Amino acid sequence: MLYDLRGEADMSPIVGILYSAVEENSQRLQLITDGMSQEEVDYKGPNNSFNSTAQLIKHIMYVDLNWVYRIKGQPLPHSLIEQYGPMIDANNRLPMVKGKSLNTLMSEYEGVVKMLKDACTQLTDADLDKVVTFGHENEKQATIRWGLWHMADHSRYHQAQINQLRKWYHEFISKEADFG
Repeated sequence: MLYDLRGEADMSPIVGILYSAVEENSQRLQLITDGMSQEEVDYKGPNNSFNSTAQLIKHIMYVDLNWVYRIKGQPLPHSLIEQYGPMIDANNRLPMVKGKSLNTLMSEYEGVVKMLKDACTQLTDADLDKVVTFGHENEKQATIRWGLWHMADHSRYHQAQINQLRKWYHEFISKEADFG
């Protein structure tokens, strides 16, 4: 298999390269979560002290959705905030997600990646210089180019956490089998 960051035929060259980095990470997320049981998707690590895979996927999805609308130059519609949000709960933590199937989470995430693809087909490479505002606590500014890179980087960061959760979960299951 050949890996490359070529982009899409219907996108400007640099936009396509950045989009393909996000798309590759969405495919990687599907691979690393493949075969997870509902119990594993909801598992919160030792002592229930970490974010679950479900929480992390929903977080990645919501961050990406926000970036899609920044790229489009539009506010995130209230209906999507209600469907996918919030970013954080009242305790400044990722909102609880429990019992939502991996298939549902990944299907919703694929929908967000599709929205991103549609938005990127409308961009030119010159549009990557546009500055947008982001951040839920203190507003920051970034170019659309940085936002697309950030989406890929942010996803991989949380994928490392999911990999760690999977490792802990399988160790936990092994210990249970030894003592059960």
